[in-house]
Amino acid sequence: MSKFSEETLTNWSSAASTSEEQKISNAVKMVKDAIQSSEDLQDKDIEIFVQGSYASNTNVRANSDIDVCIMLKDTFSSKYPEGLTRDHYGFSASNYDFPTYRSAVIKTLANKFGNENITPGNKSIKIKSNSYHIESDAVPCFQYRNYRYNGSRDPDIFIEGHKIDAQNGEEVISYPKQHIENGKEKNTETQRRFKRTVRVFKKIRYHMIDNGEPVNSNISSFLIECLLWNVPNNIFIENNTHENRVKESIRYLYFKTKDQKKECKQWGEVSEILYLFNDKKWNIVMVNKFLQRMWEYLEFRD
Repeated sequence: MSKFSEETLTNWSSAASTSEEQKISNAVKMVKDAIQSSEDLQDKDIEIFVQGSYASNTNVRANSDIDVCIMLKDTFSSKYPEGLTRDHYGFSASNYDFPTYRSAVIKTLANKFGNENITPGNKSIKIKSNSYHIESDAVPCFQYRNYRYNGSRDPDIFIEGHKIDAQNGEEVISYPKQHIENGKEKNTETQRRFKRTVRVFKKIRYHMIDNGEPVNSNISSFLIECLLWNVPNNIFIENNTHENRVKESIRYLYFKTKDQKKECKQWGEVSEILYLFNDKKWNIVMVNKFLQRMWEYLEFRD
């Protein structure tokens, strides 16, 4: 028996409640209404959608913030196959830059929610919660068109991501739509056990932090979901309790990350477009130490 009962793990595996879902919907609607009523933005091609744990349906903490992506598609960034440039696709440079767009989004949200209820950050603009909508992180970004990944020479055929020019100078490229679709597919293939296990892992991580365990701040919810993405489906299918699925997932990930020279170096994020350990935030040693600490915290035995 582990530190937590099967009943507790079952409760932790549950998806968002109906009331949370309504607050999510309200937050997205309010951001859409703000953009559509903006003199600076209403005529631009902007797509608004949820990304992150709420979009993946792997969120675990009630009233944790929701990421609302505000993606400009009139102006975009691109990655082309070797030897090709925007000229081969008939594109031209835009004089509308990211700081101008971000400033317009901030102004729009301030007009809608009030200056006192928004806080611009490094990548996003935080919108305070109320009884009607959940706390939100509005994420202004440009569409990112990856033509290199599939070798496309057609300007209308590309892998879509988004790009953020963070305030600290960092360029952030991600593929949230692919993340969502791949997660759904794996969840179906594992009898809906993948996302339940992700939620349990996230709850355990929060529990460790709340109880003073030294969890590296870079062990994020996103990282946990990506790690479990790389666990073979049979581990979810063949183990019929949450305890066994957690135990065998930790075991698999621990031994794979202990051998740093082999398979885990090829692991991808859930999008399968970016390598998981290509980011300076995450390294294999850090992950391996966390898995060992989680195993010990759960009082598992070999």
